[in-house]
Amino acid sequence: MTDGIQQPAAPAFVLVRPQMGENIGAAARAMWNFGLDHMRVVAPRDGWPNQSAVAMASGAGRLLDEARLCADLPEAIADSTFVFATTARSRDLTKPVFSPEEALRETARRIAEGQRVAVLFGPERAGLENEDIAQANAIVSVPVNPAFPSLNLAQCVLLMGYEWRRATGDVEPQVTEMAGTPWAEAGEVEHLAKHYEERLEDAGFFFPEHKAQSMRTNLRNMWSRMPLTRADVQMMHGMLRQLLRRPPRDDGTR
Repeated sequence: MTDGIQQPAAPAFVLVRPQMGENIGAAARAMWNFGLDHMRVVAPRDGWPNQSAVAMASGAGRLLDEARLCADLPEAIADSTFVFATTARSRDLTKPVFSPEEALRETARRIAEGQRVAVLFGPERAGLENEDIAQANAIVSVPVNPAFPSLNLAQCVLLMGYEWRRATGDVEPQVTEMAGTPWAEAGEVEHLAKHYEERLEDAGFFFPEHKAQSMRTNLRNMWSRMPLTRADVQMMHGMLRQLLRRPPRDDGTR
């Protein structure tokens, strides 16, 4: 991918000496999942272009077509103003260490100021060498199991891509799929509550008399705690009507 005059709106993800084309392709898919399309590939072991990468990219082929092939790391980061190096292992280097979340927040901040940011990912076998990390401004430490710190290249790219999306997009912590129906209004819930109270009164449910009012209050409180949609209310009405219509069995029970 060639750099234009316009400042990039996202970081460059730099794959340093990747070993398997399949992992490059999987990394491309992970990047494209989160709207990232600025890949640089440094000295891939199996050459470039790589058909295994293309096959694995499956839908993200354009990203691979525009990826920049670099002979070495200095070439890949020459135009960057800030470089992060990802690693799951402690290093004997004095550098600021960021969590993935904070690193991508910092990335977003710097890019908004017009800076160019690169994120380095090491080869599958052992990750980045200290000589690579020495060229970075900061480390991104992935909090993995210390007994099994190895992280697949594409998985690491996916993790960082997700954090980029969180840092720059409107990611809701929780949403409710309404399935085509709105939430029930208070009046609709009130009507449902009265419907059940009336039928339960007819059935003799509110007994003994001195407990009847507290039972009604508890029942109303239950309805208010339930996150009912309009479809839920209609179904609850229908269920009660059907129960009342059902003829008794031969033994007199319903």
